[in-house]
Amino acid sequence: MGISSPGIGSGIKVDEIVSKLMAVESAPLADYDKKSASYLAKVSAFGNLSGALGSFQSALTGLTSVSSFQTLISTPSDSTVMTATASSTAQPGSYRVNISQIAQAQTLASTGYKSTTATIGLGGKTTINFSLGTTNGGTFGIAGTQLGASLSSGGLTPGSLSINNTAIATDGTTRSARLLADAINAKSTTTGVSAKASSTLTSATLFGAAGASTFGNIDTSGGGTYSLSVGGVEIATQATGVAAGAAGGITAASLDAALAPNTAIGRALADANIKVLGTAAGGDLQFKNEDGSNIAIAEAVSGSVTGGIGNSGTANIGSSTTAVSSITLVSTDGSPITVGGTDPTKAGFTAGVGGAYLGASFAADSSRTSGNIVIDSSNNTLQGIMAAINKGNFGVTASIVSDGSSGTNATPNHLILTSSATGASSTMKITLAGSGGNPPDDKLVELLGYDPGGTQNLSQKAAAADTKATVNGIAVTSTSTSISGAISGITINALKVGSSSLSVSKDSGSLSTSVSGFVKAYNDLSGQIAQLGAYNPDTKTGGPLLGDTTLRNLQASIRRQLGTSITGLQGSSLTNLSQIGISFQKDGTLTLDNAKLQKAIANNFNDIASLFAAVGHGSDPDVKFVSSGTNTKAGDYAINITQLATQGTLQGTAVLPTETVIDTDTTWTVTLNDTKPATLANTATISLPAGSYNPSQLATLLQSSINGVSAFANAGATVTATVGDDGKLKLASTSYGSKSNIHIATATGTDISAVFGAGASVDGLDVAGTIGGYTATGSGQTLTGSPGAPVDGLKLTITGDTTGGRGSFGFSQGYAYQLNSLAAGYLGANGALTSRTTGLNNSVKDIAKQKDAFASRLGDIEARYRAQYTALDTSIASMNTTASFLAQQFAALAKQ
Repeated sequence: MGISSPGIGSGIKVDEIVSKLMAVESAPLADYDKKSASYLAKVSAFGNLSGALGSFQSALTGLTSVSSFQTLISTPSDSTVMTATASSTAQPGSYRVNISQIAQAQTLASTGYKSTTATIGLGGKTTINFSLGTTNGGTFGIAGTQLGASLSSGGLTPGSLSINNTAIATDGTTRSARLLADAINAKSTTTGVSAKASSTLTSATLFGAAGASTFGNIDTSGGGTYSLSVGGVEIATQATGVAAGAAGGITAASLDAALAPNTAIGRALADANIKVLGTAAGGDLQFKNEDGSNIAIAEAVSGSVTGGIGNSGTANIGSSTTAVSSITLVSTDGSPITVGGTDPTKAGFTAGVGGAYLGASFAADSSRTSGNIVIDSSNNTLQGIMAAINKGNFGVTASIVSDGSSGTNATPNHLILTSSATGASSTMKITLAGSGGNPPDDKLVELLGYDPGGTQNLSQKAAAADTKATVNGIAVTSTSTSISGAISGITINALKVGSSSLSVSKDSGSLSTSVSGFVKAYNDLSGQIAQLGAYNPDTKTGGPLLGDTTLRNLQASIRRQLGTSITGLQGSSLTNLSQIGISFQKDGTLTLDNAKLQKAIANNFNDIASLFAAVGHGSDPDVKFVSSGTNTKAGDYAINITQLATQGTLQGTAVLPTETVIDTDTTWTVTLNDTKPATLANTATISLPAGSYNPSQLATLLQSSINGVSAFANAGATVTATVGDDGKLKLASTSYGSKSNIHIATATGTDISAVFGAGASVDGLDVAGTIGGYTATGSGQTLTGSPGAPVDGLKLTITGDTTGGRGSFGFSQGYAYQLNSLAAGYLGANGALTSRTTGLNNSVKDIAKQKDAFASRLGDIEARYRAQYTALDTSIASMNTTASFLAQQFAALAKQ
């Protein structure tokens, strides 16, 4: 096929003609592009509007809750001692806080073990029960033995005693328990240890034995004299020449008469802080000094004397004896005490680290969990015991700590137990019980047995303690470092011991910032709306959304809401923005009069929130606002309750005896707050430690044992156990409603009938009633307005103990809340802006399809034009060839 070029043969510019024709044919493509660009410009504009509205909504989010407007500032003078936060219920004022103790958890440590994996004991089944509670009475410290006899004459050599690495100042004058205690107490600020001298008591057999007197009648008829003194007080004298038993002579009976309380000698002894116990005639005469001072008893004799102390007629040459006491060291914070020095035995102590509860008792706390672990041949190692305790998750954590000691006989590994919570009520009691009638494993008892009121085989390293403080002189305590309730609406976080003042004031700055932020957010949105929908008469151009109905509706809706007073308010004097200084300007923006705002803050601080946030107030204080929905309408609604929410209970029918015996290996199956169909995690087996329990102890045992089940705790399910005035035990789920229930069945050991008689479980009920006359749905104590009603989504908590009319409930939606909801409606997945943007994008896609189809047709048109002009070109070229041939022929003919 030959090569062709259009127009060469004819001279017609085919390409140029076709190109110009196609330019005319393609003119509509520009319209498609223009229309598409217009739509895309609107998409971009709506994107800008969405961004501006989203920013506006973000600015409103923090203004829809009451707390954003009713904040108070709490400023401590010393932030290293404490910090504080204030809620909207706090009252401005100044407070003085003195923190004397910081809460801590109890920590116990075992003696050392060589290996963490070696077996402990014989592997017999032993149940170990952990309960938490408080110690009552007593002290924590070390009880010393009776002071050495040499102390009363030679004192205590300097350096003989040190406590917590601080030397106690003693010398030759330190001759009694009282003086030694005074020396220790002089250093208590440094050592953290105080001392208490025990009462000094003379020997019980000094004046007799087995109930018979051994004080012989004094005989000075041989020419001697006799006197008897106690603690420096002369209680009897006998001159020379008096026969034994004669008138005026000293006998056991005369001693007793002289020692009577109303005698001069009796009063002198009382002035010397000496008490008289027993009688000389009865052989049990003793003298006691409460403050721990020594008591010296001396017989002074001259000449020939018979009779006296332990003398039945033989010669008395005089006697002297001194009664000394002992001291007890008391740790002020329950920490171990380190005793040292060159010879602490003379002070009644052994060098080393120690400490235990002395004279205390333990009371389980029903609000704390109790739990059991079983140790047998499968886990009777330190590691196994640690794992079992931690798996129990009942308020005690275990770890193994090495003290670093080494060598053949080293025992570096210690089991450390720590209460999971702080507070005095986190003190542990650990009891062990065997199985099948067998006693607990001795080695496990040796390792873990711990009772603050009894045997303490674990050593306390840190005592369970509350935070103690005074607020304006009033003593307060807290189980944690957080102190709430001492000052209404204020929570204090104690950091260390010390004093600080606390200033609480209205946070007018934050409130002003919130209001200013609202005004700015609106003005920013208003400016964006104006820009998108504006018309410039100079350039005769308009914004991309000029005349757009969506833009106009949004602008009108916002302005309409801002211009409408808030309804549904109760107890508030503020109903519109102008009352706090916000008003419209001519250009449609908002302006803020700060002077008017500050006046409103000063006079109506708590009411300003109701202008912006969703607020609910009931005339009945037991009807409380929880939340509202987007469909909830503002207004006042009457509350009528037909059924109060109740708790699931198990009420005993038998009056509990003075003591209830729980047998060994007693286990009960407990189902708590179960669902339909049943959920396996809502049922667990509890083990009850064997023993005899009074009603109060039994209630505490059951409550703490059930609450100690980790599966229940993880689900937030707990119970309370109480003994009523009728002496019957009642268990109740702490939750309310149809999901509240408790059922117990005997698994092994003591039957539940021993505690509850024929008592049966009763499941809880949901609250029922109406809000504003509209049906409401109850769930526990929460009543929720039904869909479709003005109260749709309104949630109220109903407490109290009365049914029927419960007053009215006022619900209002502040400006920020309303505008936030409005913005959400425009911005949501089904919102107006989303719909418009989606529609415009779809239009752009349609235009692109139309353009592609038209462009496809242009190809056909161009091909047709090109074919037509090519054919014309060929025809003309052929005619030109013919014309040229004829011209040549005619020229040739002419030459002839």
